Amino acid sequence: MGGTFVEHAGPVELFPGVWLLGPIPRTHPERNWSGSLQLRTARGVVEDNVPEDSSVVADTSDGLVVITGCGHAGIVNTVEFARKAVRPAPIHAAIGGYHLFPATDEQLAWTAGRLKDVGLAHFLGAHCTGVEAVFRIRQLAGLTRDKAVVGAVGSSFKSGAGIDPLALAR
Repeated sequence: MGGTFVEHAGPVELFPGVWLLGPIPRTHPERNWSGSLQLRTARGVVEDNVPEDSSVVADTSDGLVVITGCGHAGIVNTVEFARKAVRPAPIHAAIGGYHLFPATDEQLAWTAGRLKDVGLAHFLGAHCTGVEAVFRIRQLAGLTRDKAVVGAVGSSFKSGAGIDPLALAR
């Protein structure tokens, strides 16, 4: 069909200020995937921990805006790698899915603490994050209701204006 796939082994700046992280190192033992899927490889059957997980990062004057899919590498691993790959700026916004719906209270407290440490200002947790996880992260990271919301269809984030969750999430 004329398409071309380009694989990157590491972070790459797609255009000024917008980065694709490439594979995200699993520095911390976040297990934000099902853990039940397996792949057949030349080495035998292995757990599918979604090693190809990646994120997009926009480098703004307010800090980094990290956009994920399901965040299978873990949101803490992702934001810490973004700060290493792009620049050690505060995380102005984390937008996307974080696969935290099955997380324990202890895991959510650890995640929220690490996000607070990197200066998280806005949190838009969608689909696989889970409603309860968003509320716990908001509470534990010290964010206000307008700064951390459950993503809904049509929700948006605009630098300088913040999150617009639409009426459903207000």
